[in-house]
Amino acid sequence: MNREALADRLWDAFKNKEAIGALTEDIAEFSIEDAYRISEINLQRRTKEFNTRLVGRKIGLTSEAIQTWLNVDQPDFGFLTEDMAHETGATLAADDLMQPRIEAEIAFFLKEDLEGPGIDAAAVLAATECVAPALEIIDSRIKDWKIKIQDTVADNASSGAFVIGKERKNPKNLDLLLLGMKMSKNGKIVSTGAGAACLGDPAGAVAWLANTLKELGSALKAGEVVLSGALGPITPVEAGDEIVAEIRGLGTVSCKFK
Repeated sequence: MNREALADRLWDAFKNKEAIGALTEDIAEFSIEDAYRISEINLQRRTKEFNTRLVGRKIGLTSEAIQTWLNVDQPDFGFLTEDMAHETGATLAADDLMQPRIEAEIAFFLKEDLEGPGIDAAAVLAATECVAPALEIIDSRIKDWKIKIQDTVADNASSGAFVIGKERKNPKNLDLLLLGMKMSKNGKIVSTGAGAACLGDPAGAVAWLANTLKELGSALKAGEVVLSGALGPITPVEAGDEIVAEIRGLGTVSCKFK
């Protein structure tokens, strides 16, 4: 297996906006660690070619609904770069994406480094400056989302873009597990959930990330943002859609597509 060649395939699909077949269709032996290394190759390409920088990580496949949809049984993570970030109320170009879907999440802003092993939810809360409501727009360079976990990991955990709300709260003053979420599309509710849907605890999901990064020789850094994972089902979006998500006790976040 040639990691560079597989990274090239995904990068070309991203640049040309032409979806490709799953990498796992052609590769018999393809580990999740291989997939993360492929993702790192394209992170370096993106930061150089787009003159952008790493600003955090996103955790994916955290809710039962999404794991069932993609037929996987574990979470994954991807990289967030500055050019992917938007403020609430932003209008995003649907043509910049390929097969976009959107989900509501809790974003953690770190004030201290988090380096595993042994990180738990309490350590995450101690290292967190604040939390905010967020939307993640996931996207796939693989045709029709027909992917295995290695495919989505290699494809930067199917990342597209993200939107952060204005509200900032101290997570120690919130019961993250019980925060209820509702997300509407064009005025109609399309997703509901709660913090507990995110690996049982959004802070626990961030702890999983810190410990997993250590295994790959990396760590979360002060100043980074972590999207902790979906609080409920996702919904597809297209030009003309307006999305509003409310996380009770935390705030609202919205975006439009043109």
